[in-house]
Amino acid sequence: MSSKVVLPTKGPLLSGKGWTAFFVTLIVVCAVAPVLNMLVPAGSPLHMSDYAVALVGKIMCYAICALAMDLIWGYTGILSLGHGLFFALGGYMMGMYLMRQIGRDGNYKSDLPDFMVFLDWKTLPWHWTFSDSFIATLVLIVAVPGLIAFVFGFFAFRSRIKGVYFSIITQAMTFAAMLLFFRNETGFGGNNGFTDFKRILGIPIATQEMRMTLFALTGLTLLGFFLFARWLIGSKFGRVLQAIRDAETRVMFSGYNPLPYKLTIWVISAIMCGVAGALYVPQVGIINPGEMSAANSIEIAIWAAVGGRATLIGPIIGAFIVNGAKSWLTVAYPEYWLYFLGALFIAVTLFLPNGIVGLVKKWLSREKAVPSAGREEAQRAMAAAQGMEPEALHAPLVVPEVKGARA
Repeated sequence: MSSKVVLPTKGPLLSGKGWTAFFVTLIVVCAVAPVLNMLVPAGSPLHMSDYAVALVGKIMCYAICALAMDLIWGYTGILSLGHGLFFALGGYMMGMYLMRQIGRDGNYKSDLPDFMVFLDWKTLPWHWTFSDSFIATLVLIVAVPGLIAFVFGFFAFRSRIKGVYFSIITQAMTFAAMLLFFRNETGFGGNNGFTDFKRILGIPIATQEMRMTLFALTGLTLLGFFLFARWLIGSKFGRVLQAIRDAETRVMFSGYNPLPYKLTIWVISAIMCGVAGALYVPQVGIINPGEMSAANSIEIAIWAAVGGRATLIGPIIGAFIVNGAKSWLTVAYPEYWLYFLGALFIAVTLFLPNGIVGLVKKWLSREKAVPSAGREEAQRAMAAAQGMEPEALHAPLVVPEVKGARA
């Protein structure tokens, strides 16, 4: 008799509870938050202030970066300490468009951005050619981080650079880009960067309606990227990524070339960070080379580690927890914030290697194990009272056949 191998079926994108949480979050982002900000009076305890809108919108941008980090670090085993570069590049692409939207409303009443007039520039640099087009800006937000990530990743992965060496190279690349953007002659505003934005698509940014539109758009983008990441990890492509993370050499011996898989997820994560940076800039009102600092890139890794790698939802939670604590501590105890961040990372590394989500899963598994253990103890006690072996309670009931009985 030939045995038939039954392959496991692909699970749903989200469980029932997962879809419920997803739609609740969607309603909160698109309906509840706008109502609390725009319709509830400012004196009400339910009112969501403009500061809270800006803060949550900014953290959602960070959460997209944390999700991107989880795809390459949690599921592929590639630790990047330079993703702040891609975040900043997306922000600069959007910032260039916003600077062109100022028009003659600047301090110098010129068609050129104020910093160019101050530096005695006569014409726009070549890389500002399409900065007045919103459609071209959207393309550049995706293309610039993606192209730089592709070039860097191709040579790095083809040379089989991995581990701590890869992390150091990514940080060196980001640091070099930061030094380049600090220079005034590059046409990116130098040390001050871009600021004093007026409008987007002809609509003033400072209006309450535009702030809530950007808030909702950021939330929708985060939810969309989360669903995309869930689908990607559940596909064959995602399973190969996890195999590369666990045993890359064995994957190569199985006939798979890791290069296209690692390069693809690397570019996808860079594009996600670029989109996050583009959404971040109009909400905070500034972009400068400081976004490329080493500390910012390391923080992205900390968010993923605190929330829990290889969980998707964990890095999002980590981004909210860490940045929420940061916004409070930098006001209450500004001199202790960096110490807290370092202590948090050390504590997570030593005591929570799977992050907050891993701790919750461990706790839930223990809760489920306690009732089953209690049932086993009760079965043993019942068997002992009846003079039976515990295994006899699970034996099938056998009815003896009686001779002469009718069928």
